[in-house]
Amino acid sequence: MWTEFSLHRLPAVLGALLVSLGLPLSVQAMDIQKVVSPQGIEAWLVEDHSNPVLAMEFAFRGGASTDPEGKEGLAGLTSALLDEGAGDMDSTAFQEALADRSIRMSFSASRDRFSGSLMTLTRHREDAFDYLRMALTEPRFDPQAVKRLKSQYQVMQARRLEDPQSIAWNGLYRLLFPDHPYGRPTEGTPASIASIEVADMRAFLQEQLARDRMHIAVTGDITPEELGTLLDETFGDLPKESPAIEVPSVQPLSSGGVAVVERDQPQSVVALAQPGMARDDPDFYSAYIVNYILGGGSFSSRLYEEIRKERGLVYSVSTGLNTMDHAAVLAGGLATQNARVDESLEVLRAEWERLAEEGPTEEELEHAKSYVTGAFALQLDSSDSIASVLLSIQMDNLGIDYIDRRREEIAEVGLEDVKRVAGELLQPEALTFVVVGQPEGVESNLVLPKRDAAQD
Repeated sequence: MWTEFSLHRLPAVLGALLVSLGLPLSVQAMDIQKVVSPQGIEAWLVEDHSNPVLAMEFAFRGGASTDPEGKEGLAGLTSALLDEGAGDMDSTAFQEALADRSIRMSFSASRDRFSGSLMTLTRHREDAFDYLRMALTEPRFDPQAVKRLKSQYQVMQARRLEDPQSIAWNGLYRLLFPDHPYGRPTEGTPASIASIEVADMRAFLQEQLARDRMHIAVTGDITPEELGTLLDETFGDLPKESPAIEVPSVQPLSSGGVAVVERDQPQSVVALAQPGMARDDPDFYSAYIVNYILGGGSFSSRLYEEIRKERGLVYSVSTGLNTMDHAAVLAGGLATQNARVDESLEVLRAEWERLAEEGPTEEELEHAKSYVTGAFALQLDSSDSIASVLLSIQMDNLGIDYIDRRREEIAEVGLEDVKRVAGELLQPEALTFVVVGQPEGVESNLVLPKRDAAQD
């Protein structure tokens, strides 16, 4: 949540293989090609024949924010079932076919995305793409697999409903977006998952998995011509266009205040937020640097220095810019003993206000720019991570030359820029807090919106 890109990372099934084969192309040497298949399917490709490995990341706009009310968790449950059997292969046969060929395939859903990943050795890539085609266009949804996954998801969500972190964050987004899909639990609840039928999942796929809302990024051992053929064979049967699924843009509520969720536990968990900045805002990098200095820079941030290191008030504290498709927030969190919550929030507000009024120092700015520039290269440490970054660049509409431009754009951010943006962005009076625990001396002046019965 606190990185520039929300990266969907594959589990490390092929991790040892990648290490043994070495890292892919450096940032400086990266040549991003736009590949358009004969049927007009577009993908970005970083061609690298030094290793016999291929990684692909793809996503469809939409995701959990389009789940119908009362069926929250539909996108996530559907994503979990796509590799549980397809075509004439049941779950066991499908998983064995992938494992026998060292193919890694996964699907996931977030608020604004329905995503997939594929990783394979070159010699198995035709099989890998064909299995992916089957998963996307011929999922079985066998009763036994559906029952098993629904049961697992209900157990997981029942645990989330008791988890202090989940309570705090779900409560915060209900306060910020009370009448918007962003205010609903993206993972669903036991009741909402129970209401989901196979017909709902098939309808979801028919509406969501369309080529006009799809983006693809590929890295590895393949030529543009070879990739174009595989794109058509894999995605060509998907609908060209999707029905209009409108999720309105929204401003988070910014009246500020505190909501306390009483729980008998020795420490409190706090989630907090205020309105943020959209990714396409011209001042985004200035805001990104301001956030790094405030709470995004881990051990070097002001909040960590003042609240954790100097005063020892909290176990952890951090902030980040969350840029969703239809809203943006500057959010954060901390955890501390019940007796220290009041002072922790007081110091946090004071640091928020001080940075807004005074802005960063020249030293803080240069340190932040150096870190933000260098950390980006560390995200490009494997084939799958490169593909993931390329996909995020597409989804954020940053342009195929973004990696070439990024360093220069950050270097151009000046002290007056970040001081101005700090004053405009940081709004201590708009901070909304959800505290889960038994915080001493903290008065609750906000009430969490109630969920309907299907969300309990």
